[in-house]
Amino acid sequence: MITTFGPPQSELMPGAKNAVETCLAVKPHEAVALIADETSRAVAAAIEAALEERKARCLPLLLEDFGPRPMKAAPALVLDALESADVGIMAMTPQPGELGARMSIVKVVERRQIRYAHMIGVTPQIMQQGMRADYKMVDRLSDKLRERMLNAQTLSVRTEAGTVIDAHFDRGLDWVKTSGLISPRYWSNLPAGEVFTTPATVDGTFVCDATAGDHFNGKYGDLQSTPLTLKIKNARLVEVHCDRKDLEQEFWDYCHTDENSDRVGELAFGTNLGLSEMIGILLQDEKFPGVHIAFGDPYGSQTHADWKSKTHVDVLTRNCDVWIDSDQVISKGKYQLDHLGLA
Repeated sequence: MITTFGPPQSELMPGAKNAVETCLAVKPHEAVALIADETSRAVAAAIEAALEERKARCLPLLLEDFGPRPMKAAPALVLDALESADVGIMAMTPQPGELGARMSIVKVVERRQIRYAHMIGVTPQIMQQGMRADYKMVDRLSDKLRERMLNAQTLSVRTEAGTVIDAHFDRGLDWVKTSGLISPRYWSNLPAGEVFTTPATVDGTFVCDATAGDHFNGKYGDLQSTPLTLKIKNARLVEVHCDRKDLEQEFWDYCHTDENSDRVGELAFGTNLGLSEMIGILLQDEKFPGVHIAFGDPYGSQTHADWKSKTHVDVLTRNCDVWIDSDQVISKGKYQLDHLGLA
């Protein structure tokens, strides 16, 4: 079994320390379960070193030590480690069919209400970009957006690539802030910067000309040259069009895995103001200023949506124009901070 992820790379340390000290607020002597895979070993090594500097007790867990990938189920020793940890961190590259294993890990985190960073698809590049953000400012922006959306009637999104969607909301469902300042109440992806809900309805056309989630990101990369055009009616995916017919068919099939795989389970603002460009990696790009959606599971434990799905796939678009009711709050992917009381 692994006892350490190895020596850290100095250029990854600022992002790792931001994760450990600012985002997770790890205290000396706290027990931290650090779960990683071989692909993410360099990131894990930097986080391990940051935990050591913090004088925390780190338990390193390498997924490949527990069996072949893709994982059919979460390893028992990983779940056991989270049962006694004060803090959990998972840095890994997703493989097809692993969502269930990841969700069972998250289930332990939510039941125990420990602070937890979910770093799925993290890379050294992300550690040097999104993980160096000023998360206190990201938190302020996220707060303002959440406050506005709790009373909003309509959200409209337009892009030059052809996105034209309008969404309406259910006041019984929550808007969730994952701004990088992680609490026991809400675990968070890192890098962070999202405010999301499960919308009541979404109608229109969404053009995914950036990245798509789950295994599509690793397999197809940035979709700017071969965008997915997605027709949505009453929050259900009704048509998919793409010049790459293999991607078109695979996306359609994935979004029909179960009865809710074609349903818009998430509508989210990206609020990480530290990002200046998309890099083709979903974990970071979904935090880029703008609005994106996801088909499938609505993270009901957080939004309070009363339905589920075995799948969840994000789709992103570039250079959004976004209106809350009739007030334009994002222009070409840039927040109009004066409209949100942050100028």
